[in-house]
Amino acid sequence: MRADFGAKELVLYHYWRSSSSWRVRWALECKKLKPQFVHVDLLSGEVDREPHLSRNPMGQVPVLKVDGRHLVESVAIVEWLEEVVPEPLLYKGDAFSRAHIRALCELINAGTQPIQNLNVMDRYSEDPGKRKEWSQFFIRRGLNAFQRLATTRAGTFSVGDSITAADLFLVPQCYNALRFEIDLSEFPLIRRIYENASATTEAKLSAPDNYKL
Repeated sequence: MRADFGAKELVLYHYWRSSSSWRVRWALECKKLKPQFVHVDLLSGEVDREPHLSRNPMGQVPVLKVDGRHLVESVAIVEWLEEVVPEPLLYKGDAFSRAHIRALCELINAGTQPIQNLNVMDRYSEDPGKRKEWSQFFIRRGLNAFQRLATTRAGTFSVGDSITAADLFLVPQCYNALRFEIDLSEFPLIRRIYENASATTEAKLSAPDNYKL
């Protein structure tokens, strides 16, 4: 843990392949914070039982415990980290630039990733083929929108030439796209951003395979 962060105790409750968890692990790496990691198994239903429901009544990960207090929802956690450890900035530039970064985050966080959650697909169908088609449709829809919105401000990464919160949300979604056999060459700008961002040290350290159950 960073010395200038004080003596705060950090515990991250997460699941290794959860894209929301990856966002927060990546943000923690960017901020040079080293929490204790506690796995919560999504597949066994552990998230829907106590004690996890006391941490997050929605039964989701990640949850960041800070000195006994629980922070939930990846957007809220990443923005909290930005406030308490400002450097390096993940929301850069003027008010319009920061709003643009938040919009890119929300395209993934609100408009794309939740529709692929296990409880959504369980309600939709038990047929693996239908579940795959469902996920492919919504992933393509989200990535197409992200690419169109990012085009005017993208550089090496989603916004300019340094990592921002937008990359922390995009890359895990690209990881899911590849799992569902979507060829990122359909989205040339996103593929370039994905390759650049996922090659950074913090992305590699926070990647799912390092935390595999």
